[in-house]
Amino acid sequence: MGKQKAPEQFAKFLSYILERKPDEFGLVLEPDGYVKIKELLKAISEEEGWKHIRRANIEEVLISVPNSPIEMDDSRIRAKHRENLPKIAVAIAPPKLLYTCVRKKAQAFVLDKGIFPQGYPKIILSSSQQLAEKMGKRADADAILLTVQTQKAADKGVLFQQAGESLFLADFIPADCFTGPPLPKEKAETKKQGSPEKENAKKSPGSFFIDLKDLTDGDAYKKQTVWERKKREITKEKDKKRQRKQKQKMWPES
Repeated sequence: MGKQKAPEQFAKFLSYILERKPDEFGLVLEPDGYVKIKELLKAISEEEGWKHIRRANIEEVLISVPNSPIEMDDSRIRAKHRENLPKIAVAIAPPKLLYTCVRKKAQAFVLDKGIFPQGYPKIILSSSQQLAEKMGKRADADAILLTVQTQKAADKGVLFQQAGESLFLADFIPADCFTGPPLPKEKAETKKQGSPEKENAKKSPGSFFIDLKDLTDGDAYKKQTVWERKKREITKEKDKKRQRKQKQKMWPES
């Protein structure tokens, strides 16, 4: 492909996405046809042969292609001709299963409370698991894939809208209307916390504190018993010495 033809070929690709098939690339356009440039670039970069595309390439189309098919503002882009865009309408018979992704950090909340919109006024779902995963990874490399049972959701009052052949929209999905991977098990903390008795021992040097936990252990209990016996013997010996001193004071030697 010659360099001079590159902007024109890219212009045709942009026309296909923004004029006819945004849903094929996991894009839902705003009512006026705009989509954020950064979202468009993420979608394009997933396509083989277009991974090199940057904003500068889009701007080149505006400058160098006669009658450019696109128009931009600071952060958004849209096609000039939008007559062939799919219309958003109520889904009469949505597929039995639809797929959507949530951020990993939101998994616990979603499993408990249900699915809410993220970064768009409505939840975006796809009939294609692969496309849903692509869309999810644009926001979070570790995005969690969820499978929605549409009939169960509809029975609970959920209204699905269709945005093209493969994308669907909803305001909310109850927690019991979808399945997904379980939450990862939390790693048990192995840090040992000092007991109040040990903390007191640190704060009171020279004092003795009995650890009740140690007394439940057979060996520890035996050691404690020996220590108590020695302590009593020492106390008894001290009492004898004190008594002898008192007698000497009362009956001094002549």
